[in-house]
Amino acid sequence: MLLNSFSHIKGITAEVEKSLWDSGILSWDDFENTDSHGLTPTRAKKIREGIPVSRQKLKEGDVEFFAKGLPNNRHWRLFPHFRDKIVYLDIETTGLAREGAEITTIAMYDGKTVYHYVNGQNLDDFVNDIAKYELIVTFNGKTFDIPFINNFFGIKLNQAHIDLRYPLKNLGYTGGLKEIEKRMGIDRGDIDGVDGMFAVYLWKDYKYFQNEKALETLIAYNIEDVLNLETLMIHTYNLMLRVKPVFMHNQLPQSVLPEVPFQAHKPTIDKLRHRYRLY
Repeated sequence: MLLNSFSHIKGITAEVEKSLWDSGILSWDDFENTDSHGLTPTRAKKIREGIPVSRQKLKEGDVEFFAKGLPNNRHWRLFPHFRDKIVYLDIETTGLAREGAEITTIAMYDGKTVYHYVNGQNLDDFVNDIAKYELIVTFNGKTFDIPFINNFFGIKLNQAHIDLRYPLKNLGYTGGLKEIEKRMGIDRGDIDGVDGMFAVYLWKDYKYFQNEKALETLIAYNIEDVLNLETLMIHTYNLMLRVKPVFMHNQLPQSVLPEVPFQAHKPTIDKLRHRYRLY
């Protein structure tokens, strides 16, 4: 989709981009091969100068160049071109407030390998590991996960970031991650019904009652989140292409996801539902 984009070029708005598409100029190649674009000389010059730079930056794999140029609501266009630089990220915490709350577990998935981190075990390894990636994909990460991580570890994650909450909202998918997953037909099996608050209960059961099954269930839930993020990313990308039907040939197939390496423990889930009266 980046090859069809013009709005990352300084001075070129979404409206200008759309006018080019509507006139049949759908790609960088189309623009370079025509003089009938209907733009002012200044705008035409910006694009003619911007296209060679864009080609070179794409060849170099420069995610930051496009992330800085594109408006946040168009960062989804980065996905297929920089897939080898992506990590899907999700955290679980002891509460929503950044002050006083802690990260309990973190899960990451880079399209090949699943990584997990547990407070009191290997949580500090996360800081070095996340630095290996140039593009982060989350759901609601701009508001929650990334600020929480920065505050908790005393760092600043500067990677390009696709927060799926925003393009999904533009597509009419509102609500939480689990609600959106259900609307898209994603089944979580034994973890169905477990949410962020329930993750807090799982951590408490592990921490205060030494229930290892509760920790395994929490990690399984956390990993399920990041695996489903790839499915949602592909869904989102394909749905966003409908903005211009001619782009539909760029649709992507769904990935085959790895198995979650931990099992949710249904007796523990049932016990906590009873304890906290979650009927």
